[in-house]
Amino acid sequence: MPAAPLSPMLATAGALPRGPGWSYEFKWDGVRVLSSFTGGPPLLWARSGAAVTLAYPEVAGLSLPPDSLLDGEMVVLDAAGRPSFTALAERMHVRDPGRAARLAVSLPVTYMIFDLLRYAGESLLDLPYERRRERLEALDLGEGPWMVPPAFTDGPATEAAARENDLEGVVAKRLGTGYLPGARSPDWIKVKFDRTGDYVIGGWRSGVRKLGGLLVGVPGPDGRLRFRGRVGGGIGAAAERELLAVLAPLAGRESPFQDGAVPREDARGAQWVRPELVVEVRYGNRTPDGRLRFPRFLRLRPDKSPEECAEEDEDG
Repeated sequence: MPAAPLSPMLATAGALPRGPGWSYEFKWDGVRVLSSFTGGPPLLWARSGAAVTLAYPEVAGLSLPPDSLLDGEMVVLDAAGRPSFTALAERMHVRDPGRAARLAVSLPVTYMIFDLLRYAGESLLDLPYERRRERLEALDLGEGPWMVPPAFTDGPATEAAARENDLEGVVAKRLGTGYLPGARSPDWIKVKFDRTGDYVIGGWRSGVRKLGGLLVGVPGPDGRLRFRGRVGGGIGAAAERELLAVLAPLAGRESPFQDGAVPREDARGAQWVRPELVVEVRYGNRTPDGRLRFPRFLRLRPDKSPEECAEEDEDG
């Protein structure tokens, strides 16, 4: 089994940059997928480096010369043409070919391709973003469940259009810059309309319902979690069933949080779990000691690992 060709470049959260030195794209609510070509159907790679080719059989018809590499986002579009991460979650971890083929009919993906990193053996990583974009748009990719989504020069208008269409946000990319594999670079700025973050579940507590709240945190330098709060809002009946089902096999006797990090009132009666599951949380802001204010559960993030839950500055 070949290894992933590289780790994708990542964006930094921030305010919308303005001026002539930027290009703007819609932010798609999906999962990052690289596609490499070796002379047949593309090999697909998740952001983590895991092979995900079997999960998306409908992309097999995408063709480029051998030794080419694309970067993009895999999404499932709803009836209104908006990305649905909930629907995509049913696709991303499927490795059974028969089930993947059935889901390709009932929940088809669209591959949003936004960068060309290599073409027929020629590395394009050092080319300025706008030149890579020109090369990408000049490709004849044929017909299929993939597309090169548009890029724009007017940032505020792109943001307004994204809001009007209930999209997740905007990504601004600085012109004149190369592609930095594996780096979270200020040359790419992601503007999310809701303040959200990815946090690791370290335990849970009962309340009025069996699952009254999740105890979440981020990994510290010592490997233990730094406590970020209790998340009880946003957990409906369906989410409660899903969470309890995936948390049960992770039950543990000891707290995965740093000593003294969890307040006594939150630790009392807590059910600790191994810190392996990531959830996305919407919140108002963070207190000076890092606690989330007004947190609400959004969804499980099976596409992310605990190690990826690094907090960013709150300027976005």
